[in-house]
Order: sequence, then C-alpha cells, then structure tokens
Amino acid sequence: MVRCAGGQLYTGVTIDVDRRFAEHCANGKKTARFLRGKGPLTLVYRELVGDKGDALRREVAVKKLSRNQKLALIGD
Repeated sequence: MVRCAGGQLYTGVTIDVDRRFAEHCANGKKTARFLRGKGPLTLVYRELVGDKGDALRREVAVKKLSRNQKLALIGD
C-alpha cells in the first residue's frame, strides 16, 4: 500500500514490490495513473502471499476495506 503526499492510499499487486514502488516514484509512463503527480510517495504496507491468484484476491479484499480499516492495517 502506498500513501500519497495528500494522504490518499493506493493498493496494488506485484511480484517485486521494490521495483514497482520505484516505478511509481519515477512518475513515468509505468506509474499508475492514480499516483501521477501525487508524490512524494511512501510505501506504508506490504504483504507476502502464496501465488499471483492469492495476491489478486487479497488486493480485492484490501480495496474493499474502509479507510479506517486500512489505517488500522498499516498501524496508523
């Protein structure tokens, strides 16, 4: 989960968190549209899951959480 400078939270899925976060921070063509121009970005939460299918299901579950539940998940 990534936090934008304005406090918005973004949830995504990848097999290489460090690489993907660097792409988001670069603000280039591989940056998620939601994150463009919203830096500086902070990586606030990552979770290791079994395989890609598990990761996609977990992403959907996290996206369904309320903002307060997401903040509790990251310890804010």
